[in-house]
Amino acid sequence: MRIRSTDMTAPPDLTLSKGTGPAANQRPVYQDYMPPCNNACPAGENIQGWLALVHDGKYEQAWDLLMENNPMPAVHGRVCYHPCESGCNRDQVDGAVSIHQVERFLGDMAIEQGWMPTFTTRKTGKRVLVIGAGPSGLSAAYHLARLGHTVEIREAGSVAGGMMHFGIPAYRLPRNILKAEIARIEKMGVKITLNYKVEDLQREKDEGAFDAVFVAVGAHISKKVEIPAKEAGRILDAVTFLHEVSEGNQPLIGRRVAIYGGGNTAMDAARTAKRLGAEETLIIYRRDMEHMPAHKFEAEEAMEEGVKINWLRTIHEFEDDQIKVEKMALDDDGRPQPTGEFETLSADALILALGQNIDSKLMQHIPAIDFSKDGTVQVDPNMMTGSPGIFAGGDMVPSQRTVTIATGHGKKAALNIHAFISGQTPLTKNKAKIVDLEELNIWYYANASQSQQPTVPAEERNKSFDEVLGGLSEQEVQYEASRCYSCGNCFECDGCYGACPEHAIIKLGSGRFYQIDYSRCTGCGACTTQCPTAAIHMTEKA
Repeated sequence: MRIRSTDMTAPPDLTLSKGTGPAANQRPVYQDYMPPCNNACPAGENIQGWLALVHDGKYEQAWDLLMENNPMPAVHGRVCYHPCESGCNRDQVDGAVSIHQVERFLGDMAIEQGWMPTFTTRKTGKRVLVIGAGPSGLSAAYHLARLGHTVEIREAGSVAGGMMHFGIPAYRLPRNILKAEIARIEKMGVKITLNYKVEDLQREKDEGAFDAVFVAVGAHISKKVEIPAKEAGRILDAVTFLHEVSEGNQPLIGRRVAIYGGGNTAMDAARTAKRLGAEETLIIYRRDMEHMPAHKFEAEEAMEEGVKINWLRTIHEFEDDQIKVEKMALDDDGRPQPTGEFETLSADALILALGQNIDSKLMQHIPAIDFSKDGTVQVDPNMMTGSPGIFAGGDMVPSQRTVTIATGHGKKAALNIHAFISGQTPLTKNKAKIVDLEELNIWYYANASQSQQPTVPAEERNKSFDEVLGGLSEQEVQYEASRCYSCGNCFECDGCYGACPEHAIIKLGSGRFYQIDYSRCTGCGACTTQCPTAAIHMTEKA
């Protein structure tokens, strides 16, 4: 049972404006709707479903349901920006359910206990090539393997994981966690070949006799900017800098380090520089905090660790150990405009974090494939390029660049690749209605604020690359699962059964829910008004 109010004596007025009695023109119908958390998840997880299983203590079943859509829950529980929680109806009341923390708990438990996903399929004899072992490529390979296909991944890097390994610092994503979830995918039969850069995609497809290809090369090429420099200190790009650190190297950055940019990569670079011993670390960004591309909590965590952020500044030149910056002012549209005022900042090294581009050379000579101005690949709604059998996703296509969006692309591509090589029509789903807070009867639930995720004190963080954020205990995870409103989905609270004055609601037994005896139902609507989740709806009689 979800956390609910102990005061059940004063339910809402049950009177309906359309009247009651045998002549009523409406009748109740059980119909599950879409919870906003599920709808907001880029990976398409059935969040509400696995939260309910966690609530019942069925952890492995919950993980197995989660794994139907997302192959790396321990990773996502750490690095996903959890849009599901922004969509959670409870966020408008006393704080969203801490979904990412429950996901992390399940992911870590699965690693500790060696769980493997359960699925039944037959080998199809079809072969699929995946280019890139980042989140999108790994996701596609995982889902294709579940569908019975033989999958091979070609990865140019020395380690699988893509930008999860080379771009996300270990204090956010411990490497043992990432390796464990990749190893599980390999154990399912996916072959990963490292240090293998594909130069000619069509030749690779033909020579390997692959039935389809999914291209998921990450955005590893840093965007450039012209900065006048005379005898300048070291200038590095953030992607290379983070890559070097992830390989165990320690780039020479000096005592004072400046980072140019306002995205999450800039925050990671600044916090990494601190951990490498920089005494002064500052970020230079041309807009303000409200307009930065980084998530607010990323900037707040960086500042907690001693990173200084110089808002509304743009670099004019870098000479010796001096950076000349121009002050900016935002216009009415929030765009930065030069003011003609300058100031000088000191830095031994400058790290450029201005975004990344993809390397699409392996596809450039295939005439049927079209590209956008920024080099990304044009795909149809099924994620297939203009060349039949060649699909693309993740950083390769126009979209936001996050681990979870890339993972969702991999799953979607896998399903469409399966349809393509099986001679089937791609599946299309009609989304169910999404339940709003106003449709719920939240008087049923007690107030219960969100659990606080344990965090290493700011003064301790810069001493190592150990993980900064901790996990919730089993008791806290159970508590978070109990906070779920179960929006749009029945969880057998018996409210309808107890409210019906005509005894028209029939209990079918645990897990089988209810049935309505319409020969007794008068259409009074008492059941719908008592339902806390909006899983019963009054509909027009046929």
